[in-house]
Amino acid sequence: MAVVPTFAARLTLVDLVLVATGAAIGSGIFRTPSEVAAALPTPGGMLSAWALGGVLTLAGAVTFAELGAAMPRAGGMYVWLSEAYGGLVGFLHGWAYFLVVATGAIAALAIVFAEYVAYFVPLGAAGTKLVAIGALLGLAVVNVVGVRVAASVGGTLTIVKLAAIAVIVVLGFAGASAGASAGAGAGASAGAGAGMGAAMIGVLWSYGGWQHASFAAGEAKRPARDVPLGMIVGTAIVTLVYLLANVAYLRLLSVDAIVRSPHVASDAAQAAIGRAGGDLVAAAIAASALGTAGIYTLTTPRVYWAMAERGLFFRGVANLHPRWRTPVRAIGLQTGWAMVLVLAWGTFDKLVSYVLFVDWIFFGLAGAAVLVLRRRRGAPASGYLVPGYPFVPLAFVAMSVWFVGSTLLARPAQAIAGAAFLALGVPVYALWKR
Repeated sequence: MAVVPTFAARLTLVDLVLVATGAAIGSGIFRTPSEVAAALPTPGGMLSAWALGGVLTLAGAVTFAELGAAMPRAGGMYVWLSEAYGGLVGFLHGWAYFLVVATGAIAALAIVFAEYVAYFVPLGAAGTKLVAIGALLGLAVVNVVGVRVAASVGGTLTIVKLAAIAVIVVLGFAGASAGASAGAGAGASAGAGAGMGAAMIGVLWSYGGWQHASFAAGEAKRPARDVPLGMIVGTAIVTLVYLLANVAYLRLLSVDAIVRSPHVASDAAQAAIGRAGGDLVAAAIAASALGTAGIYTLTTPRVYWAMAERGLFFRGVANLHPRWRTPVRAIGLQTGWAMVLVLAWGTFDKLVSYVLFVDWIFFGLAGAAVLVLRRRRGAPASGYLVPGYPFVPLAFVAMSVWFVGSTLLARPAQAIAGAAFLALGVPVYALWKR
């Protein structure tokens, strides 16, 4: 009888911390500070938005850690949602991840990578798309060859991006302040509530990704211990890095300059040490985007694999390569659709709002799953329980509901489109069940 390949347990705690950190620190911290500053144009307002995002992310990480410790299986959130609410909700999560959330993020990050290659080598619109597609194919090959290789590449690029941000932080704290407090928005407090809602779109896009450590739980050496720790430690690192980076931006540039700058990190480095600083950060952004796209390519195919294993996706997607023990067909399917999105849209900004709207619906549901499963089964025997239960999960769910509502008000077209796309998954699920 032929032996059916299974996932190989090769990922350590350090790998999972780097996955959580690297999946979050993509291009957001280099691009979205201008959007946050436009919505909350004071130093205090900007930093409060980034701090709130960090608190919300940490609340989510410690909540999800209980689910990850109790159910450390490949697929992460898909498994948790299916256990708590049934197959339909789990399917809708995977459906949204495949056609919008993960593939849209991977396509957008590949485009960012190509745009910053064009910073050094003129490419043109067609050349930018070709470089993005080449990057997607290269990442797919790396992930097919093996999880150990993919994790090493992703971890290396994560260290590169953290080093680049560290340079910006050192430059910001070592030099004289640019007088950011004199920037725009001295009277912005009147619309602070609406401004915070709009600012959080950019902030939570930048923080998003930490949950990807749970998707690779099936390949962790000690999943019940390392998956929760990977998410918690990773989000703590990201929160600290983002707060320090934004303080550095505010020391190097005025608030007005941050609002006007779509590439605030490059401008901040250039303000400190000239063109060489801008070149350094441009290279770091390219590496950052590529590394995050690589981590998504590593983790999210495990969701489709888990769906296929339960008969809710193409059956062949549940097969693993006999030698490399990786979900080759899931990786290929995801990469192919991401390439279609690159060719169809070709821009970063078109995806963000409705990707986040859909993503945070499932974040809220996953946070509530802790309450549902505790009520149904009692406290898990995994050894890890969310601290501050039930208040921490309830706070995370409440903040998720607030953010989804704020996105609907701030970006109604994208939010409604995301909701319609999600609803389309219901009849698809019914057909697949047949």
